[in-house]
Amino acid sequence: MSSKKILIFGGSGYVGSKLIFNLLKKKFIVINYDCNLFGSKHLPSDNKRFHQSNGDVRDYKKISFIIKREKPDTVIHLACISNDPSFLLNKKLSKEVNYDSFKKLMKISKNTSINKFIFASTCSVYGVSKMKNVTENHPLRPITLYNKYKADCEKIFLNSLDEKFRGCIIRPATVCGLSPKMRFDLTVNILTNYAFKKGFIKVFGGKQKRPNVHIDDIVRVYTDLCENNLGKINKEIFNVGFENLSINQIAKKVKFEVERILKKEIKIIKEKSNDIRSYHVNSDKIKRILNFKPKKKVSDAIKEICITFKNKKLSDSFSNINYFNVKKLKKINFK
Repeated sequence: MSSKKILIFGGSGYVGSKLIFNLLKKKFIVINYDCNLFGSKHLPSDNKRFHQSNGDVRDYKKISFIIKREKPDTVIHLACISNDPSFLLNKKLSKEVNYDSFKKLMKISKNTSINKFIFASTCSVYGVSKMKNVTENHPLRPITLYNKYKADCEKIFLNSLDEKFRGCIIRPATVCGLSPKMRFDLTVNILTNYAFKKGFIKVFGGKQKRPNVHIDDIVRVYTDLCENNLGKINKEIFNVGFENLSINQIAKKVKFEVERILKKEIKIIKEKSNDIRSYHVNSDKIKRILNFKPKKKVSDAIKEICITFKNKKLSDSFSNINYFNVKKLKKINFK
């Protein structure tokens, strides 16, 4: 059964904001519950099917009130202090937001109007693996607290599901591409920004393998799940990462596309790195079971960002701290 009213936790961010626009195009009613640390100008506040509710995921009374009042049938959980550097700024806060609040939210959500729950985990729960094809059955070996709490939340989530309260886990790869709430602290976006605006790329390490997914494709995954019944995929986990590339390979793709557009040489500068995270995910399961196939590649993300730069948009791609999670969290001293 297709969803009618969707409650998104953390919909104001990089993926969530683009997802909201896509869901509205599909005529869903969308309630976005977010504390809006990065503002709200990029959200479709003039759309009658969009409802914004400002709040913290640790405000359990408010969440309970929102669910009781709005009666959503579907939840998409995107809310977290994302990526390892952001997490380390305040470990106590990060645990409260990424783990404690999720544990409480699962209890709040059961036995309500919600019958479908989609949880956004991460491919980084695999940690380090030399396997060429890391499937959903691969042991979880998180090497950071951010990864660990995502893995712990997965266990809580799966144990909460039943025939009336259905759900599935999505493990996205590193996302790239344009969004209403842009980020320039993600691998492809970082390198493209430097190449186009500075004329060089800095590569830290380079041999680490990363799975990648275009933002338009991960948005389609969440949208498709809202349009479908989860009966046959209840408690299932899906990797969503379609291009496994080393950082060196990503840098070469960026160099090629930017040089083609700007008609000038882009230098690649190599530097050492202590980052040992490296894994090569297999996403055949989502192709096989949900018949989902990616429509865009890393090269498309690079080209789209470059065209936006060329059209004199996102001119503040280095100075605007809203494009950088760690810088923003440091600036506002979020507690």
